[in-house]
Amino acid sequence: MSLEVRIIKKFHGFHLDVEFETDGGCMGILGASGCGKSMTLKCVAGIEKPDSGRIVHNGRVLFDSEKGINLPARERHVGYLFQNYALFPTMTVEENLKISLAGREKEKRIQVLEQMERFQLQGLEKRLPSQLSGGQQQRVALARMLLCKPDMILLDEPFSALDGFLKDTLQLEMLELLKEFNGDVLFVSHSRDEIYRFCGHMILLSNGESVVKGLTKDIFRKPLKVEAARLTGCKNISPIERISEYELYAQEWDIKLKTAEPIGDSIHYIGIRGHNLVPVDNPEEENTMKISLAGSAHTTFQRQYLVQNASRLSSAKIWWIREKKEYEAEEMETIPLYLKFPKEDLLLLS
Repeated sequence: MSLEVRIIKKFHGFHLDVEFETDGGCMGILGASGCGKSMTLKCVAGIEKPDSGRIVHNGRVLFDSEKGINLPARERHVGYLFQNYALFPTMTVEENLKISLAGREKEKRIQVLEQMERFQLQGLEKRLPSQLSGGQQQRVALARMLLCKPDMILLDEPFSALDGFLKDTLQLEMLELLKEFNGDVLFVSHSRDEIYRFCGHMILLSNGESVVKGLTKDIFRKPLKVEAARLTGCKNISPIERISEYELYAQEWDIKLKTAEPIGDSIHYIGIRGHNLVPVDNPEEENTMKISLAGSAHTTFQRQYLVQNASRLSSAKIWWIREKKEYEAEEMETIPLYLKFPKEDLLLLS
């Protein structure tokens, strides 16, 4: 299984220029709203036509601007789960499923019943989409998509309309579904957690262009570029001045830091994720800053603190995150005097 995408599409004030390849499995496309994620899916599906480029799936050319090839959506064998599920509002569940099938009525009914059992939709046959919960609507849309026996699945923000326990439950169901599917999957989301959970490979989009692409775990561990660090959730980023091959000055934090890796000429920023900062007692330890508390924001399982360099209170704020297991035994909230920036956790960014 493989998908090759190399497309350009221009709009007023926006330029989409995307290039990537997959080698089976689930490929994630991560980016903020308006970066071109959904438009990329629509071009692959045949809903939108790129201005130029080429789209090839398993050696079959779906689009080639130079050769004048542009297969219509119905011939691309693609299953598309829209963000709002796109169920026909005046059709019942059963009718929404049947519409994607050809053949005799008896055969269609058998296939529909099989899918309804698979997706736990029994008893909902005669209901309209407006009479279903968000989770039920998603199950109907998934069932309809798979009835077409697609070669490739495109998922456009599949969990954005859901919340809380329902979202967690349906994500587990989706993981099982994708394990059973043998074709290629493109998964679009603005949620880094969803991309990390579902996708072995990923591409980061920013303003219509590819920022980085590769193994998902590698990109989160070592994003390389400042845009990629921000998109993968790194809140602590500062411009730098290079002092030596393994030492720099973080301008906004007012601290000199030693690094585990050499600082190349292309490196202009340093980053560190909040949960990698370590409280210490000894101010003489390497990469240690005396801190002052500037604010806090707690969640159910984390405490998030805004701190800054105590020696220069005009310095930029830094997010420090503690997991519940680190503080649950404390009788009262305590803030350390010093935080350490472990050099192995520093992100060198271009």
